[in-house]
Amino acid sequence: MESRRKGFPDEFTEVFRREIGFFPPRCFTRRISASEWMFMGLVKRSTLYRNLNGHRGCVNTVEFNSIGDVLVSGSDDRQIIFWNWAAKSKIFSYPSGHIDNVFQARIMPFTDDRTIITSSGDGQVRLGQILENGHVDTKRLGKHQGNVYKLDIEPGSPHIFYSCGEDGVVQHFDLRSNSATKLFCCFSFKTLNQQSQKSIGLNAIVIDPRNPNYLAVGGSDEYARVYDIRKYQWDSSNNLDRPVNTFCPSHLVGADVQITGLAYSNTSELLVSYNDELIYLFQKNMGMGPSPLSLPPEESQKLEKPQVYSGHRNARTVKGVSFFSPKDDYVLSGSDCGHIFIWKKKTAKLVRLMVGDRQIVNHLQPHPYMPFFASCGIEDSVKLWLPMADDIRPLPDDAEKIMESNREARENHSSSTILLTPDVIMNLLRLQRHDRADIENDEEDGDTYLLGFSHVEASSEGGLTAFYLCWGDSDKQYRFDHSFRIPNEALEENIADPDDEFSKITLDFCPLLLQFVRNGFCPL
Repeated sequence: MESRRKGFPDEFTEVFRREIGFFPPRCFTRRISASEWMFMGLVKRSTLYRNLNGHRGCVNTVEFNSIGDVLVSGSDDRQIIFWNWAAKSKIFSYPSGHIDNVFQARIMPFTDDRTIITSSGDGQVRLGQILENGHVDTKRLGKHQGNVYKLDIEPGSPHIFYSCGEDGVVQHFDLRSNSATKLFCCFSFKTLNQQSQKSIGLNAIVIDPRNPNYLAVGGSDEYARVYDIRKYQWDSSNNLDRPVNTFCPSHLVGADVQITGLAYSNTSELLVSYNDELIYLFQKNMGMGPSPLSLPPEESQKLEKPQVYSGHRNARTVKGVSFFSPKDDYVLSGSDCGHIFIWKKKTAKLVRLMVGDRQIVNHLQPHPYMPFFASCGIEDSVKLWLPMADDIRPLPDDAEKIMESNREARENHSSSTILLTPDVIMNLLRLQRHDRADIENDEEDGDTYLLGFSHVEASSEGGLTAFYLCWGDSDKQYRFDHSFRIPNEALEENIADPDDEFSKITLDFCPLLLQFVRNGFCPL
């Protein structure tokens, strides 16, 4: 014990021995995972190691390659950057070819890190191929209608991956061919038997690493859906929406919620993160079957309750969720409050809380073998978090205050609020083509538009503003309401009288509003 007090803690010794080559990666993983207290010590020593600077916009995705020595990131600047994280340096970057924000960038395994797939707000799925001369050829592989937030790679495959989009479509890609296959489109269970079915916009897709025949998707309703890929034809013939299982906490059935993040553990547990709700961990026996609406209420109540992780807030952007540690013993999530949350999986106890961004932490990506992770958010840098602290860090003194603030904001958020959708944004773009006189007086067009603000609440961070957008004609009218925070300087420039509950705003504000949408201040 005396020698341990004078030297480094055991967990640091293990990491050091791994770094100088005493243990290969997988052997190191087994040694670390064999001792729960050792990994817990590493988690509680996690602290900011380095900012990787190079992007000129919000960083939306960070991913390690399969062996963990290279990190790739994508951003609102539409650039893809390769990083040598150990040297804290940029290897190279290239323009993705996308015309909108990059939401996902992945390195295909067993390609010598030369094959990169990307997705974006422009609906494209693109391929980047690094040539021998160092140049990068990019081309479009497929297209969705709306944002494509996530891609997932078939475990161990250098060729096959899947995409999901806001159009509700899941596509299959094989890089040995030049075309994408539409597997199926997800529809609302409420409209399955109706002539006009409503598609479910998808935000997340993940493949079960224990059984790659199964993939899960989640999006603009309450259900995480699991599909058996073997039931679908690669020629896209007769491919119907036929999940083999669905998961949802019983109290959220029928609720106006959506799923932003999914993750599978190595034992097929499914982690589900809900927008402006909580994170839930489902075991395989907690499923509601392929048709949850046909499950009798008494049977639904008999299902075992999932584990719940709380304290964060997930309302303003599309956030991921991750497992952490060789045995997936921890759960990671970002938050609207700018903090990183780490819970013990088994007990849902919060064990680490760190400031990860001045505004919002969107994504956390664990290293495949080492006990650290990368993060990204609204800031234009990638952050690395390593167990470098000299001693075990307790939760910050204001942890309870932070979690309570997140809880109150979540509970006070109006259940009737409708999130901004591409349709709303398109109508905002239409507004830009008119001046105020046209909007108020144009009888020939038949459509009337009105953009206004109410319930302005000042704070040091900015005004919490509820905006309403109305349009329609004499027969039918539409109204969308949403709340978001605008910096004080923007409020001062653009709102003539913020104390007036129905103060009108000039149409010059539309580009500013759209910029807030793009930067994550208004979740899509």
